[in-house]
Amino acid sequence: MLIVDDGVATGSTARAVCRIARARGAARIVLAVPVAPHDWTERLGEDADELICLHSPRNFFAIGQFYKIDFSQIDDDEVVACLEEAVARPVKHPPD
Repeated sequence: MLIVDDGVATGSTARAVCRIARARGAARIVLAVPVAPHDWTERLGEDADELICLHSPRNFFAIGQFYKIDFSQIDDDEVVACLEEAVARPVKHPPD
């Protein structure tokens, strides 16, 4: 299972998602993030089989410091609307 997050700060959310995925039967878990603190692998190494991060600086205070766009929180209604839109999209399968 591939789990993608917008970044890791404390690791609590990513850890919880990895543990839920494992409890639901995921044989292999890959956690991918664009940014995380330099010690993130020590924090989450036991929760995922593979960890992928594009940038893990020592000077890390918050995920938002690495985004140039608006990084404000979104509400549950917006998340639900995005998920419903994604589910409604037809899935294109590659030709055999």
